[in-house]
Amino acid sequence: MRDKTQPNSAAAGDRLIRAGAIVFFVGALATLVTVAPLLLDTTPFPTYMFGLSMLMGVGFLIAGAGVFQSIASGRRQARGGL
Repeated sequence: MRDKTQPNSAAAGDRLIRAGAIVFFVGALATLVTVAPLLLDTTPFPTYMFGLSMLMGVGFLIAGAGVFQSIASGRRQARGGL
């Protein structure tokens, strides 16, 4: 079965995992930017910046959905029901 798989073919869920990683890192960057003024004793950012920090969790959920989609696809292939 492995000889039929193309080395550069994207499996099911790969796009969701990549998109989730990008959203997660944007959220991580927003978290660093939001926390920095609190540590440097300057004026804090507006409240919406704290909302952008929530993108870390959203990205994690998107990537998790991609992982579960990949698992489901692998199970379907193992059963033979492509």
